[in-house]
Amino acid sequence: MLDEREEDADEEAWLQLRPVEPLPSQCCGSGCSPCVFDLYHQELAKWEAARASKNRSLLSGEESQSCPSKLSPETFLAFRISAMDRLTEDTYHVRFALPRNCQLGLRPGQHLVLRGKVDGLEIQRAYTPISPANAEGYFEVLIKCYPTGLMSRYVRSWSTGDTAFWRGPFGDFFYKANQYGELLMLASGTGLAPMVPILQTITDNAEDETFVTLVGCFKTFEGIYLKTFLQEQARFWNVRTFFVLSQENSPEKLPQSYREKTRFGRLAQGLIKELVGSCRRKPFALVCGSAEFTKDMAKCLLCAGLAEDSYFLF
Repeated sequence: MLDEREEDADEEAWLQLRPVEPLPSQCCGSGCSPCVFDLYHQELAKWEAARASKNRSLLSGEESQSCPSKLSPETFLAFRISAMDRLTEDTYHVRFALPRNCQLGLRPGQHLVLRGKVDGLEIQRAYTPISPANAEGYFEVLIKCYPTGLMSRYVRSWSTGDTAFWRGPFGDFFYKANQYGELLMLASGTGLAPMVPILQTITDNAEDETFVTLVGCFKTFEGIYLKTFLQEQARFWNVRTFFVLSQENSPEKLPQSYREKTRFGRLAQGLIKELVGSCRRKPFALVCGSAEFTKDMAKCLLCAGLAEDSYFLF
């Protein structure tokens, strides 16, 4: 029999193992299922069951990465950073290694959730891989850092060889070949990310005859992500690319090949109506960017004649 002091010590040990409830700021806000709060309640129930039976073996720790086939929305897996490039002053292109030339197992446009820790606080944010869905041995993400962002502090601390923890996949949009006549992709900044694997899936499939009109919104020409990739994609018979630059106003400063397909200012109602009208087939729109951008684009698409079931907001 345990005496009173031993019982108190045992109780204290169990309380130290109790899962910590997440702060509201730890939710990535992307509607993930399960959310970080769902996972907390699952872990809490597991802790309560282990405590009731006094069996600590029921508490499972983090799983090590063995193969991406084990990728799960509930469990964080460790992936090693194999390359990290700074694309702009605040945006990084990061490659993560997969073992034995495995594939990540995401459908085009689905996203993952990254976990970070800063000053003892756990944070989670959603990112969409930009690598092809069938990429073997790696996956890549674009991450934009902000001056006061906690996740940004965590990402800036990374170096090649470091390990980061991801879980997933998440996302309700599943692309199928020839499902739509034309995809109208409206992307702002790193909102380009979910469009990239979808676009590449289309152009990699000779039997997919979907037309694509991609509109990328950036501050400056220098700030356009993945220029080489987008130029290569625009050479396909069924792909058009356009750019909207909010902090430039002179076409003479642009390379000749960009002048006819670049607008200045902001993507607004007039241009959206023009783009919808110029689509070669009835379009289905995909929108990704800031919350404000997404909200504005939804209104513009409705005003341009698209029904609510004719667009998807990432």
